[in-house]
Order: sequence, then C-alpha cells, then structure tokens
Amino acid sequence: MAWRFEPRREPSRAMLFATPVLAVVLTLVVGAVVFTLLGYDGFGAVREIFVTPLFDWYRWQDLLVKAAPLAIIAVGLSVGFRANVWNIGAEGQYVFGGLAGTGIALLTMGGEGVWILPAMIAAGVVGGMAWAAIPAILRTRLGVSEILSSLMLNYVAIQTLYYLMRGPWKDPAGFNFPQTAMFTMSQTLPIVVPETLIHLGIPVALTLALAAWFLVARTVAGFQVRVVGLSPQAARYGGFQENRVVWMVLLFGGACAGLAGIFEAAGPFGQMVPSFPTGYGFTAIIVAFLGRLHPLGIVLAALVLALTYVGGESAQTTIGLPAAAIGVFQAMMLFFLLAVDILVRYRLRAGGRPALASPLVPYGPPTVPAHKVGEATA
Repeated sequence: MAWRFEPRREPSRAMLFATPVLAVVLTLVVGAVVFTLLGYDGFGAVREIFVTPLFDWYRWQDLLVKAAPLAIIAVGLSVGFRANVWNIGAEGQYVFGGLAGTGIALLTMGGEGVWILPAMIAAGVVGGMAWAAIPAILRTRLGVSEILSSLMLNYVAIQTLYYLMRGPWKDPAGFNFPQTAMFTMSQTLPIVVPETLIHLGIPVALTLALAAWFLVARTVAGFQVRVVGLSPQAARYGGFQENRVVWMVLLFGGACAGLAGIFEAAGPFGQMVPSFPTGYGFTAIIVAFLGRLHPLGIVLAALVLALTYVGGESAQTTIGLPAAAIGVFQAMMLFFLLAVDILVRYRLRAGGRPALASPLVPYGPPTVPAHKVGEATA
C-alpha cells in the first residue's frame, strides 16, 4: 500500500498546535529506545527526566528557575525570527549581559543601596544590546549574514569571560579559583516566595512574554516585523524600512538575552564563574520554535526544555545517564518538531498513486532563505 502526502486546502490550525505535542511524544519514545539500545535504562531515563520532577515541589522550584532564562531569551529571539532575522548569537549576548552586570557589581562591591541591583540589570540589558549591535551593523552596512556573525561572536564572548575570570576579575580571596567575589545582598535578586528558590526573574519572564505578545500583535512596530518577515518587497512598498526592523529585532533579542544573563549571575550563580555559559542561548532557539514563536507558547515550551536540565541532572545520579543525554533529548525534540511540521500543510493518505514531487513547505516560523542556508553551510 502506497502512502502519499496530500496538500491541504489551507493550513490545519489543529495540527499547528498538535505537532509540538507529537514532537515531544516522539522524543520520549525514540529517546527511551535509543538509550535502551545503548545499554542504559532508557524508559527509566524518560521517567526520571520528564515525569519525576513534576511530582517534587523542590524540583518544581528548580524547574521555574531554569525555565525563566530560557523563556526570556526565546521571547527575544522569536520576534527576530518572525522578521526572518536569524539571531544565533543569544548565548554570547547572554554571557556579555552577565559580564556587563557583573562589572557594575564589582565596582560597587563595598557599597549598599537599592539602586545597585537596578544598575546591574540596566548594564546587563545594555551589554546584550551592544553585543547584538555588531551583527546588526554588519548586516545593514556590509550585507554580512547575521547567522554567521552572531554565531561566531558567541565564542568571542565566552573567551572574554575566561580571560576576565582568570585575570582582572579573579577574586583575590578565592583560593586561586577562576571566579569573582560573591555578590552582596544588594547585588542579588530578591526571593519573591519566602523559603523557596523562586526569585524576581520568574515573574519578570512571564511579564515580558505578555509584553512581547502585545508588541507583536497590537502595535505598529509588531506589524512591521510581521510584514518584513512575510515579504520584504511588500514592506518596502508599504514604506517600511527593512534595515530599521533588523536593528529593532536584533537589539530586542540582545536586550532579552542580556537580561537573562544578569538575572542568572545575580540569581542562581550569585557571582560570575567560567561555567556561566550553560547553553541557554542555543536551547532557547528550540524553545522559540516549540512554542510556535508565540510568547505564551514559549513559556510552556520553556518549562518542557527546563525539564531536560532538571531531570537530566537527577538521571545522572539515579541511573548513571551521561550528561550528554540532555543535549540528545533536546536535539531529538527539534528534529521531530521540524519533521512533523509537514502535517500542518499536508495530510498523510494511504492508497493511490504517490503524489508527484512537490516542495513540502512547513507552516509556522519563516524558513531560512536559500542563500543564507548556503552561507551557514559554508
């Protein structure tokens, strides 16, 4: 019996929301089988990573703490992705935002005052924007792909972090460990729920998601972003400047990544350390697409991806799963999401002659232009 893809008359709204769920389910099933074949307790791994943390209040706290930076970064990236601006440098912007805020913390290390933490947050936002401005300049002035420039800047930011931790910013009283001094009470995020790990960054992440939804759906700036993403030619005909939109979305993405960076430095870490780059900037790309580039969907997707971190740490100690398993589950989730997206515009039919070859165009997030795919491959 032959199977064929039959084009739908219009994209299926039901499948638009069902395919992310299907991608998660496929990840769980295939992940369990793969790790079983590798000699681990595959089904136990799925249970420890995706189920057990949901029934433990302490892990729920950790889950929210890890989901907050993912949601903040992904919200910033999603606005750019809607405009076909592919910011792959959120990890570097996250690191640079953390460094900028840490710089203020070190300058005010002996001081006290309610103004210190807001100054650190402002510095983190500006630091992330400054790092995102580099690919914006390169694209708008020289036509350089923001995919390559933003990606390469990640490694520059990380090496800058390593230099500062092993040199100028190393704590003299830190027994020669490459880290800064611990932040003071005036330099750390307040806990919003007493006797828990839930800090100020968590409600800020939800507020930012709501604000981004309003920005994209209800403002002229958001309309410009959507039009430029759908058709740059139509945007120019309507009087919208593409370069202006590029600057706007890259700076917004950098600001969100920088904000997440200083929230992590002033929250869970409480200082700056070489292990600060946690891969949140790359994982946030998966979060953005799993959430369908919708800010509220991103919040839910951030919780799912945060499970891989929280549950993955637990699975390493309970069943001996390797640390690389976290990345494997995250990669499979993105792979299956891209694969099942075809069901939004096409339905699978049994019987009959196979359909003639035709381009299978997924619905939802805009696709990378062909010339930029070539640049990324090169």
